[in-house]
Amino acid sequence: MKIRYLALAALIAVMFSGCGRQTATKGDTSWEKIKEKGYFVVGLDDAFPPMGFRDEKNEIVGFDIDFAREAAKRMGVEAKFQPVVWDFIGQELNGKKVDLIWNGCTITEEREKVFAFTKPYMVNKQVVVTRANSDLKTLEDLAGKKVGIQGGSSANIALDKHPEVKESLAKLSEYSDNAKALTDLELGRLEAVVVDVCVFGHYRMLKPDVFRMLDQDLGSEDFGVGIRKSDKSFKAELQKAIDSMMKDGTAQKIADKWFGKGADVLAK
Repeated sequence: MKIRYLALAALIAVMFSGCGRQTATKGDTSWEKIKEKGYFVVGLDDAFPPMGFRDEKNEIVGFDIDFAREAAKRMGVEAKFQPVVWDFIGQELNGKKVDLIWNGCTITEEREKVFAFTKPYMVNKQVVVTRANSDLKTLEDLAGKKVGIQGGSSANIALDKHPEVKESLAKLSEYSDNAKALTDLELGRLEAVVVDVCVFGHYRMLKPDVFRMLDQDLGSEDFGVGIRKSDKSFKAELQKAIDSMMKDGTAQKIADKWFGKGADVLAK
């Protein structure tokens, strides 16, 4: 009798356990909601060339734009783009104003506390850019100088890891986007800007005789797509699309377009 009761109890436990798993699965309708509306909204900084920026026709273009559109196509939906203030990307995402943050978003421990990431798809560095005719050669030469940086960017995180450099600066000015900081650098209002190497590469192509980069960098980092922690089914579908692009060479073709033929920027 006792054995039968134990067997019955075990059966009931399994049944409820199964129901619990089904409920948890059914509870995440994030991918179903994306499919129903037929698109996902990408939050981005629209002044972050070549990742995402506005061209001469005021249309949003860039590496991440092409990447997101191709991923959406493979998922059977459309990608739409919504500029956000980079300082508040966590609030924009979790407040459901956008579905993804996809614009050279560095994976950091602090951000992972606020939202989830896909696997890394790109490798980046934080570098120091100055004018081509500047006397600056090393990080030590930044002592007593005016330096610009984009507020809320991973450049801030990279600089924080080098307190001896940050504390030596005469002034660190934060900008809403890299374009404004680099404009002030060109005009002589700043003596250097801490920025992503991918951004520097783009501006160097546009103005090869205006800017140059110091040999020393402030460290490398991985880019990932930011997504709400609750959106597990949506994340899984998105990751499948990204993985297929990395595998079949499409991601490299997009990289070649924006960074040059054979650009070694994709995550391994």
